[in-house]
Amino acid sequence: MHPTPAPPAARLSARGLTLAYERRTVVEGLDLDVPDGSFTVIVGPNACGKSTLLRALARMLTPREGGVHLDGQLIGRYRAKEVARRLGLLPQSASAPDGITVADLVARGRFPHQRFLRPWSAEDERAVAQAMAATGVDVLAERAVDELSGGQRQRVWLAMALAQETPVLLLDEPTTYLDIAHQIEVLDLCARLHEEGGRTLVAVLHDLNHACRYATHLVAMRAGRIEAQGAPAQVVDAALVERVFGLPCVVVPDPETGTPLVVPRRRGTAAIRTTD
Repeated sequence: MHPTPAPPAARLSARGLTLAYERRTVVEGLDLDVPDGSFTVIVGPNACGKSTLLRALARMLTPREGGVHLDGQLIGRYRAKEVARRLGLLPQSASAPDGITVADLVARGRFPHQRFLRPWSAEDERAVAQAMAATGVDVLAERAVDELSGGQRQRVWLAMALAQETPVLLLDEPTTYLDIAHQIEVLDLCARLHEEGGRTLVAVLHDLNHACRYATHLVAMRAGRIEAQGAPAQVVDAALVERVFGLPCVVVPDPETGTPLVVPRRRGTAAIRTTD
């Protein structure tokens, strides 16, 4: 008789995770421990399974095999509201009801804490006010969400997730459709929330240089598997980038942060090298 394996030490983890859409397997046999208190960023080429993995971590996708563990228990064993009190999610393409104000949308983040006959409380008011102040949207409280710029809307959605007051926050491509200035604004905000609040953040990002700059723990995926993980400075080099993304490059220190900076090689460089 085999002994029962000990539960994962990390607050959020996956064991033997296989994820599929109908007959198409996207992630297979994946193990992952998200370091507690980290800003973990998942990167990889299109269709490698990174957003699918995040959906499974958020209990939005049921694994075909294996499971996701949250606080030492399979996430599927929790009631939905209990999951929402432990784990928040900022989805990739969120949409707000027409005409809803910023304050009303952020207040919806308190739904997991509501119970039958429990009125809106001073604790709820405090959580919403703090979330709006932390994201800088308190000055927009009475504005309609659909009147805001893309960067402002993304900060409002982040405020709603923060109002849940969960120790773990998942972000699915939070910079999609934003210009470069708003991308940095949102990522700076995420980094500050991680550093000041002690939350565990897990984000899917497309931009490898952004990931290297902001992540404390990087997970590189390829074809549904984890190719490498660890601190960006320890795992990101030219060989990894070419293996995962198929991109010939050089990796140099970022002049601002010292983190890895990926610089693509000039066109024709790889072809020239083969004739040496």
